[in-house]
Amino acid sequence: MQSLKTFSLWLIVALTLSATAGCSSWVYRINIPQGNFLEQSDVDKLRVSMTREQVLYVLGKPVAEDAFDKNTWHYLYSFNLGRDNEQRKSLTVVFENEKLQSISGDYEQPAEFNTPLEQ
Repeated sequence: MQSLKTFSLWLIVALTLSATAGCSSWVYRINIPQGNFLEQSDVDKLRVSMTREQVLYVLGKPVAEDAFDKNTWHYLYSFNLGRDNEQRKSLTVVFENEKLQSISGDYEQPAEFNTPLEQ
């Protein structure tokens, strides 16, 4: 009878420890980048009056297209969410009449942005 109580006690302790191990903050969490990773050199290739296809070729498919405004694309990137060295970047691309009109966000506007590509 005593060995059954001892076994039950050890079983409860083992189950409790294994259950709380998943809730610990010292468990390793892998860093998974989310979204569109863009560099300033990619953004520097953008020019006013580029077509949607040209922007897709330069930047790739956006993470999010505005559901209420088909003329706005959002490129978002996040890495190490909830940590001290968290990284977040965003770029918003706006089209007017199927041509690139403006960009905004965490990237610098290219110096030659307002110079259209030769058609």
